[in-house]
Amino acid sequence: MIAGGGAPETELSIKLANYAATLSGVESHCIKAFADALEVVPFTLAENAGLSPINIVTELRNRHANGESMAGINVKKSCITNITEENVLQPLLVSLSAITLASETVRAILKIDDIVNTR
Repeated sequence: MIAGGGAPETELSIKLANYAATLSGVESHCIKAFADALEVVPFTLAENAGLSPINIVTELRNRHANGESMAGINVKKSCITNITEENVLQPLLVSLSAITLASETVRAILKIDDIVNTR
């Protein structure tokens, strides 16, 4: 089980964006785009909870950048809290499967469009 409330997606997004900043060229752009795409999860969660998604995701990103890796969207309290203290958890396998399937889909589309070299 891992933290819910968009915490893992936000943490991974920040780590990938930082890594992308160390690269150059197409690789940097691809990794940054992947990092940005991960923020759709907390954005959608905030939007569906009736919160201001831009404000919530910005605060969530700031909390993670300041080392609060378990900060997540607490829908019941309408704010960002340490989501594991609230017992908001999700199965790791669900998140891994979603990210893997989404990545494979994008790779297949890029292959079809001859954007990615096939090996």
